[in-house]
Amino acid sequence: MKGRVLFAPLFLGLFAARLCHIHILWDDEAYPLAGAIQMLGGKTLYRDIWYDKPPLSPAVYLLWGAQTGWPLRLGGALIALVACWLSYRFARELWSEREGMAAAALLAFFLTFDTPSAVMAMASDFLMIVPHIAAVYLAWRGRAFLSGVAAGVALGFSSKGMFVLVAAGVFLWPWSDEAAQNRCGLRRFSRLALGFLVANFAIFATLAAAGALGAYYEQVWKWGFLYAGSTFIENPALNGIQRTANWLGFHAALVSGAVWFWRRDRGSVRWPMAAWAALSLAGAAAGWRFFPRYFFQLLPVLTLVAARGFVLLGRKRAILVLLLVIPLVRFGPRYALLAEDLARGREHNWRDLSLVQDSRNAADQIMERAKPGDTLLVWGYRPDIWVFTRLAAGSRFMDSQPLTGVPADRHLTQSASLAPLLAAANLDELMHSKPAFIVDGIGPLNPALGITNYPDLTGWFSDYRLVGQTAFTRVYELGSRSTIVY
Repeated sequence: MKGRVLFAPLFLGLFAARLCHIHILWDDEAYPLAGAIQMLGGKTLYRDIWYDKPPLSPAVYLLWGAQTGWPLRLGGALIALVACWLSYRFARELWSEREGMAAAALLAFFLTFDTPSAVMAMASDFLMIVPHIAAVYLAWRGRAFLSGVAAGVALGFSSKGMFVLVAAGVFLWPWSDEAAQNRCGLRRFSRLALGFLVANFAIFATLAAAGALGAYYEQVWKWGFLYAGSTFIENPALNGIQRTANWLGFHAALVSGAVWFWRRDRGSVRWPMAAWAALSLAGAAAGWRFFPRYFFQLLPVLTLVAARGFVLLGRKRAILVLLLVIPLVRFGPRYALLAEDLARGREHNWRDLSLVQDSRNAADQIMERAKPGDTLLVWGYRPDIWVFTRLAAGSRFMDSQPLTGVPADRHLTQSASLAPLLAAANLDELMHSKPAFIVDGIGPLNPALGITNYPDLTGWFSDYRLVGQTAFTRVYELGSRSTIVY
């Protein structure tokens, strides 16, 4: 009963915090939103639209019509609440009601008071939290097939779902005699694998029926491995150590509780939890980028063991509560400022939003001139422009990554192509299209990658004229609109 009472204030807190971001759109959620908008327009991902992420993130956005504003923030709050509920169930059944309530509260806290672009954006790493917890929880309960299905769903959000599958397998391993009697055996691992295959088969079959399976492999896996295998960071190992240390220090409340758990708890899940944490840290490190959202891979297990440590500490748990002040002080005031802006009806004055505000201005210029049936090409990686205009794509390409071979994680400062042959083929394909508008969202920021800096496009681009610009974008319109075939 106590747990049920907890979830009403948890939801209100999660939703209220997200409502402060009601007029904000983060890049990591704008990209799947843009894909979902194109799907609503009748296009198929991968076949008609180049999309280099797994397919389930855009599918989630379809649940509320790929709308922004309060529907988007309500969706985020509900998904976070489901993750908290799963953590509560897992911890309660592992230990007691107190650990369950602590796990839910800690997860809700760190899904609110952390890097805003990570916790507010419903990117793949955020969306994968629910199937991640579900997969391990179901494996611990001996529901191997359903655990495999959940791990397969996790893979549908992110390639890091493979780490979820292995973590689930850890909890099917016979760590003790009791576990051997209840959960071990080849049959359990076979069922785990079968569930994983069933979930992925459903995704692959859907893509194959739409004629998009081959393109899915090329865009998500082939391009994805190329992206993951090349980092723009000069010293990735040192960068990884520094960012991991920073994250652990910022989450000192969780780390301290986890250390106490592994020091004092002698239960049967002590070593499985350690293995899960190691696997999750490896998942966060995959690709050697260590962006804040990547550490969502580590958050579920740390939250659970920290909840147990919180209870084991007894009166000393006040130390952990005090450590929560660090993220509260760091990110709490921003919510107050955003709420005040909304109450006063004024634009947010936040440096982190300068690019998205620029995108909104560029979108406004486009929509002042747009006619029904007009199409768009965004050169650069500016997915929010697609969301603000909701125009149909005038080609297969929603950004210039496949046209230049330069990934979005480095295109503001670098111009070396990772895939020049692929880029050349895609540029040739692009020249067979004639979108009504082109937005160059990278040229003003990195002139080497500007659309006017590609000689192969000179003749094709000569049909366009500059009709608007902002600090970070240039808007071009097709000179002879009558030649467009809708």
